[in-house]
Amino acid sequence: MAATEGEKTKKYLTSEELKIHNKSGDLWISINGKVYDVSAWAKIHPGGEGLLLTLAGQDVTDAFIAYHPGTAWQYLDRLFTGYYLKDFEVSEVSKDYRRLVTEFSKSGIFEEKGHHVMYSFVAVAVMMFLCVYGVLRSESTLVHLISGCLLGLLWVLSAYVGHDSGHSQVTWSPTTNKVVQLISGNCLTGISIAWWKWTHNQHHIACNSLDNDPDLQHIPVFAVSNRFFSSLTSRFYGRKLEFDSLARFLVSYQHWTFYPVMCFGRVNLFIQTFLLLFSRRPVLDRALNLIGLAVFWTWFPLLVSCLPNWPERVMFVLASFVVTSIQHIQFCLNHFSGDVYMGDPEGNDWFEKQTKGTINISCSRWMDWLYGGLQFQLEHHLFPRLPRGQLRRIAPLARDLCKKHNLPYRSLSFWEANVSTIGVLRTAALQARKLAGGGVPVPKNLVWEAINTHG
Repeated sequence: MAATEGEKTKKYLTSEELKIHNKSGDLWISINGKVYDVSAWAKIHPGGEGLLLTLAGQDVTDAFIAYHPGTAWQYLDRLFTGYYLKDFEVSEVSKDYRRLVTEFSKSGIFEEKGHHVMYSFVAVAVMMFLCVYGVLRSESTLVHLISGCLLGLLWVLSAYVGHDSGHSQVTWSPTTNKVVQLISGNCLTGISIAWWKWTHNQHHIACNSLDNDPDLQHIPVFAVSNRFFSSLTSRFYGRKLEFDSLARFLVSYQHWTFYPVMCFGRVNLFIQTFLLLFSRRPVLDRALNLIGLAVFWTWFPLLVSCLPNWPERVMFVLASFVVTSIQHIQFCLNHFSGDVYMGDPEGNDWFEKQTKGTINISCSRWMDWLYGGLQFQLEHHLFPRLPRGQLRRIAPLARDLCKKHNLPYRSLSFWEANVSTIGVLRTAALQARKLAGGGVPVPKNLVWEAINTHG
């Protein structure tokens, strides 16, 4: 068939030519075969420039569809370069995925927010009241312990609300979502929503990339792969993750220290929050985030100071940290034992990367409140804009799509996921014990072998 006049006048780029435009100031992407220059837009992109840089110079159609509503398409025209991707092709799995997203959009389930956020806020308010009442009105140590546990559970539920609002699952109003994020994140939990969005968005885009996904970069405490032993460079943080003698020692025992460390995981989140907000990195709404943190660091220490003595204050804080460790553990279970890879994600296998890097946690419907919808981790990664109340409903469709294209769909019980995660940590730990500085085998040492033979 002869080409039409319009086809003859179209300008084309090859995928190789598109790859050249992959840096800040010269950042091009392709969506549905049309090439866009997002160099200037990247600076004000709500998700941050880092996400666009991670996928720069390639077709990003699947990722764009996953994270943007249909109304976002109208803003692309002003960024169009006039070029089309000459060798643009769509895989069969991408075709099915896009068809499924279209069906969801037509059915309206992206708009069916449900009432889970309202229920969560009510639960948080009730627990806050009971916690404060227990601290101020009771002299019982047991009541103070229970109050600390309630505060931990409050932080868990509030974090899920912050997560939902960060994915625009609460309302369609960006302003309302931002307010909900600041209250549920900064004010109630002491964790900056700016830090969360910075790391979490990157995690979604580069799921389980060892050098791109910050949720796997926990050197010197944890390493899920022996590739960290070569002190790889984090493309996300822009620095080398040094695997020195301290890291080797800590990683060597990580399968034993995993749960104790999780009990204090919140301390690390506090630290990471302040490191970002007081860094030179560009931070969206830095002032609002600092104000929200000021609210938290006013009421939380004040509440703790109302306890009668220091032993009870320590007990109260530890109890709250231990309860929130359940959530920290869950986040690790969803990815630590998934498949990993090196390098930037590629737009043409985005769906496959999500399926290989995620693990669902199977549970009864009545436990959904405790998992915050993230037990359907794969469904959430494939459809991040979908309200958590819809994830159980569409899970069979995601499972069927994976089966059709021979892709993994892993759903483990909470116990099985823990066993799998500890197994991965133990494997890496035993490998670390065999290395000396510089990633070379340790000379035979009978004392070392005697102590460490059984892991």
